[in-house]
Amino acid sequence: MVILGTALLSVCFLLGVTLGDILGKLIGVKANVGGVGIAMLLLIFARLFLGRRELLAPPTLAGVHYWGAMYIPVVVAMAATQNTLAALRGGRIALLAAIGSVALCVVTISVINRLSRDASDDAWEAENPNTPPV
Repeated sequence: MVILGTALLSVCFLLGVTLGDILGKLIGVKANVGGVGIAMLLLIFARLFLGRRELLAPPTLAGVHYWGAMYIPVVVAMAATQNTLAALRGGRIALLAAIGSVALCVVTISVINRLSRDASDDAWEAENPNTPPV
């Protein structure tokens, strides 16, 4: 059921936020450090662990899959609430990290697109040997 998937997500989220707060205190930052990411990893590991042991009924697994797919928009919405101006006032390292992460994403997406295009071109040529790809 979606409800049990929601319960598993809630437990993972609470553990992730708690661990993120603890990690922030350990490194001397007055903020949650990676709590949402930790929660997503916990959800993935919980699904794999419970799924391999067949402890999740198919409807529950469907609920976990649903929330796994919904988690990315939730993370984006939560990130939108972060105080970007305070991060920028915090120093140049925040700006450098932002620019670096965007550049890394652009390069990664470009590589994935090129690899996907090459694979699809090979498949096209195998299926249609006398027709050039578009």
